[in-house]
Amino acid sequence: MSELRKDIISGHWVILASERGKRPDDFRPAGPEKKEEVPPFCPFCEGNESKTPPEVASLRKRGSRPDQPGWWVRTVPNKFPALNRGLPPERHDEGIFQWMDGVGVHEVIIETPAHLQELPDLPVLHLQDVLATYQERVKSIEEEYQYKYVHVFKNKGREAGASLSHPHSQIVATPIIPKQVNEELYSCERLHRQFGECIFCRTIREETQIGQRLVLRNDHFCVATPFAPRFPFELRIYPLRHSPWFSRLTKTELRSLAQTIKAVLGKLRNILADPPYNFYIHQAPNPNLPHEAWINLRKSYHWHMEIIPVLTRVAGFEWGTGFYINPVPPETAAGFLTG
Repeated sequence: MSELRKDIISGHWVILASERGKRPDDFRPAGPEKKEEVPPFCPFCEGNESKTPPEVASLRKRGSRPDQPGWWVRTVPNKFPALNRGLPPERHDEGIFQWMDGVGVHEVIIETPAHLQELPDLPVLHLQDVLATYQERVKSIEEEYQYKYVHVFKNKGREAGASLSHPHSQIVATPIIPKQVNEELYSCERLHRQFGECIFCRTIREETQIGQRLVLRNDHFCVATPFAPRFPFELRIYPLRHSPWFSRLTKTELRSLAQTIKAVLGKLRNILADPPYNFYIHQAPNPNLPHEAWINLRKSYHWHMEIIPVLTRVAGFEWGTGFYINPVPPETAAGFLTG
C-alpha cells in the first residue's frame, strides 16, 4: 500500500508507492555501457588554462604559475555566468512586479586535471582539497556583504544538468536568500521552539536509534536516506557536530567528510551503475550579516549535504501539485546501500 509522508523540515509531502517500483538493478542500462572517453577538446583539462577565464584560486605545484599547468584544484569564473559581480542591486517595483539586476557570483571549481577522474576516484587528501576549496571560496565571497547566500553544488552527468563532462562543481552567490533555504530556516526555527532542540540533531539521534535508513556513520558524519525522500536513493549527509555553517568545518572534519563522500558516491556508483547525480550543500546565510528573522539561527539550523541520483523524471503531477512519487522506499534504498 502506498504511503503519504511529510518531511518535517521542509514541510513537503511525498507519496511512497512501492507497488510502482522497480528493483534497483532495473535502473542499470539495458545494453552494454559505453566507455567514457576524453573529448577532442576540453577547456577544463590541464594545458587548456587559456580557454577559461583567469583563475581566482588554485592549488598547484610549487613554482607553477597561475593559469598554467601544474594545478590539482582550480577555481575560475563561469564563462557563461547566471549572475555577474556588481554593487548591491536595487529592488525595482513595477505595479505588482518586483525585479532587480542579476548581481551575484558564479564560479567553477575544476576538481582535478584528469578528465575521467570522478570524486570517488580521488585520493582522500585530494578530495579534502576540493572541499577546502569550497570552504575558502565561500568564506571569500561572504566577505562581500551584498551576497546573502552562497550555494555550492555539483551536477554530474548530462541528465543531471552538466554541460561539460570534466569533473567540476559550482558556486553561485545571490543577493537574496533562496526561497527553499528561507523556508527551511523558518521551519527549523519553528521546530526548535516546538522540540527545544535542533531538528537535525534530533533527526540524527532518531535515525541512528532506528537504523533502518542509516547508510553510514563515523566519528564526524551520519549518512541516511530521508524519511520522506522525493527521489529514489536520495541521501542526506549530516555533520554530528552542530553548526549552521559548512564554512566552519575543522580540518579534521573536512578529512572525515572527504572519506564519507568518497564512500557514499562509491556505493552509488557500484550499486546503481554510476548514475548521474546532483549534490548541494545547505548552510545558513552569510554569517557576516545580521539575521533578525531567525532569532535562534545558531541553535536551530544545522548545515547538511543532499545527494540526489537522477533515476526518475519529474513530470506533470509533481510539477502541478508539489507531491513527489517515489517508487523506492528509503528503507529499501538504505538496505541496498548497506548490503
